[in-house]
Amino acid sequence: MPIIPTICTSLIVLSAIFMTIGINHIRKNDIPNHERFMKYAAWSAIGFFILYVSRTALAGNTSFGGPEELVPYYTTFLIFHIVLATTSAFVGGYQIYLGMNKKDPKKIARHRKLGRIVYIMWMFTALTGVIVYVLLYVLYTGETVSMWDAIFNN
Repeated sequence: MPIIPTICTSLIVLSAIFMTIGINHIRKNDIPNHERFMKYAAWSAIGFFILYVSRTALAGNTSFGGPEELVPYYTTFLIFHIVLATTSAFVGGYQIYLGMNKKDPKKIARHRKLGRIVYIMWMFTALTGVIVYVLLYVLYTGETVSMWDAIFNN
């Protein structure tokens, strides 16, 4: 099981890299490559989500194993990350929907306007996800417990 969190985090980092490449392509007005890399980014994020939910359902989640005085800070940071990731996923899904409607100028205009915000949100999601990974598996080692206990009963 320890390899699963590493794979999950790698998929989110990969998603952020693909999104950055996709953004660079659209800045060059290279729409086909923009679409291709945004699809890669979406599939990487979906792969993360499936793997993460499967691991959580089957094995539980890892609680924070660091010093007791850091628990309130870690918990606050984790809740921020979860809210940001969840919001980014829903807004990102909407962004994909808008981008796939190429023939509707209003939807494409919304896609362009929302794209900057979603990109920033996703970069922060990836960054905070890596920080959570480092705190749980690199700096400190916690135990695998139910998701509720991992978040609130450190």
